Amino acid sequence: MSVRKLKPITSAQRFRVVNGFDAITTDKPEKSLLAPKKRTGGRNSQGKMTMRYIGGGHKKRYRIIDFKRNKTGIPAQVASIEYDPNRTAFIALLNYQDGEKRYIIAQNGLQVGQTVVSGESATPEIGNAMKLSQIPLGTIISCIELRPGQGAIMARSAGTFAQLMARDGKFATVKLPSGETRLILLECMATIGVVSNSDHQLIVSGKAGRSRWLGRRPRTRPVVMNPVDHPMGGGEGRASGGHPRSRKGIPAKGYRTRSKTKASNKYIVERRKK
Repeated sequence: MSVRKLKPITSAQRFRVVNGFDAITTDKPEKSLLAPKKRTGGRNSQGKMTMRYIGGGHKKRYRIIDFKRNKTGIPAQVASIEYDPNRTAFIALLNYQDGEKRYIIAQNGLQVGQTVVSGESATPEIGNAMKLSQIPLGTIISCIELRPGQGAIMARSAGTFAQLMARDGKFATVKLPSGETRLILLECMATIGVVSNSDHQLIVSGKAGRSRWLGRRPRTRPVVMNPVDHPMGGGEGRASGGHPRSRKGIPAKGYRTRSKTKASNKYIVERRKK
């Protein structure tokens, strides 16, 4: 994988850094795994704006991803590595031996023609999905479940990974991408390897218009608002805005909002670093 820095032939391309898309093998998605995706523009069912700075953007179709990897024991061949407009990671199309096709989150190093499998018969190789009870200690993993059968919800974005540190009783100790160390049930599934497209963090859009293509509208800084609109607004001239805080007055930097009585606190071995 690589990125390309464009020649500054226009002011928009002067700073632009684009993905090389070296890993992508096709630009045509599998039609049977596409679903329509409706845009909300940040409005709820009443038509009221509940999320600001959302709207416009290019039309997309959703790719149905198999996060559960519950087709166990049946080998599948990687047919293609594809771009997905709905996420930062690339996706892989699997052709199972029984004829079914599914999309999964692609891992770094996953190649077309490679065979992957999930379940107890799997070995700890890139792209295979296994229970935490079967994965060797120290293995780099991604796409991790938090509850058995729930489907992957952690370490799914481009370039992210976690590490299996230890096992004790019915829990595994996993170090997550945020730096948090947490206990997860051994029955939960995880995929071996680092999530693909790790160069995503190096990409520079180069112009405001590209944010509009992605459906992001211009964001108004709180410090230029009026006092009626935001706690940091108002003042004569260019006022600094005081302590950074949210629209509801909650401090934005360093202030912990997590409940001290939250049920899952007992599963967190070490908090993420500030």
